[in-house]
Amino acid sequence: MTFQTLSTWAMTLVELSRTLWLRVSLFALLAVLGAGIAILLEGRIPTYLQDRFTTESVMPILSILASGMLAVSTFSLNVMVTAHNAAAQQTTPRVHRILLADATTHTALAVFIGAFVYALTAIILIKSNVYPEGSSVLVLGITVAVVVLVVLMLVRWIHRLSDLGSMDATLDATEALARDCLIRTRRLPALGAMELSDGTVPNDAVTPVVAPRTGYLQFIDMPRISQRLKSDQTRVYIHVRPGDYMIEGETIGHAAGLDARDATAIARGMTIGAHRTFEQDASYGLLVLSEIASRALSQGINDPGTAIAVICRQEKLLLGWAHTAPQKNVPLFPRIFLRDAARRAMIENAFAGIARDGAGQIEVALRLRAALGRVAQTTDPGLVEAARDMLALASDHADAALPLDSERLRLRAAADGISAWP
Repeated sequence: MTFQTLSTWAMTLVELSRTLWLRVSLFALLAVLGAGIAILLEGRIPTYLQDRFTTESVMPILSILASGMLAVSTFSLNVMVTAHNAAAQQTTPRVHRILLADATTHTALAVFIGAFVYALTAIILIKSNVYPEGSSVLVLGITVAVVVLVVLMLVRWIHRLSDLGSMDATLDATEALARDCLIRTRRLPALGAMELSDGTVPNDAVTPVVAPRTGYLQFIDMPRISQRLKSDQTRVYIHVRPGDYMIEGETIGHAAGLDARDATAIARGMTIGAHRTFEQDASYGLLVLSEIASRALSQGINDPGTAIAVICRQEKLLLGWAHTAPQKNVPLFPRIFLRDAARRAMIENAFAGIARDGAGQIEVALRLRAALGRVAQTTDPGLVEAARDMLALASDHADAALPLDSERLRLRAAADGISAWP
């Protein structure tokens, strides 16, 4: 099961699982349940253990755990917010949503807040005389387990703090998301539908499908749309892809064998929001990486090394996409027609900003030329053509921006070497 074949409800659950508050709430709920287990196990505790471990021996531990975890949770939240803001200012505001989905940060905060809620709940239950006689043994056992979990999470959290918000960690997270989406869209072209190659539709597709709202197309619920197409005479031709911006009322597709009500239901199978997302948008990750490089090339930062590192990552992503074989299976949704990922958009999102902003720095221009040259040697015709066009555009930018004739000659020599590649 991939994001291409998930339903809207399943996709909503996936997005919900990435939110910070949900994981914290679940850990807090488990903490409350753990504190109440002692009440359910009344009368099953040996007497000698009840005499050995009393309430007086448990209360100091719970008090330390409650106060300590409150301080650690507050500190961790402050560190997270500061690191995320610093990363957004150093790279691009788009990485903020990427960093917010970090599983390690979510788990750490959930454990710390959950431990605090558990300790506070246990203290309240003890002070209220809700716990039965001798329950201190179970409370102590659960408390020891919580302390061990907190210590293990602290060790992991300290290791995470060493690179939280750093450039390398931000690039790694962005590259990982970009790679996942690129590989998914490569293995399942057109999101599992029939490919709409030239954008034309047959004459019987007369029912327009209009955008229900204004925003970016984030997700297409392919199973839901396919369920509306119940016969071989019903088809839908979708002219937009995830990542495209649309206006409310704009025609985004045409349907054959369906009425206006069915067309409206098909439009509701498309999730539209204020921001682009990574699930089905093949080129969005490439764009975010390119924005990081452009920020590094700005006069205020002047960090060509980061731009070169981004070019290397972009090259690796595109070559990995080109070398991944698409699935040869029959399309999963044969009555849906959709454009495949646009090769030109991928190349432009990856390199257009860098070609413009790094044109005046010979080291960036040379590395960009080499990357585009390798991409132009792949076997995908659309990608090759787009890479060659971008190579010509980068050459024009560099010729206009490089201050020295010797640097322009050096760049032309590199171009001659690329054109001689087999």
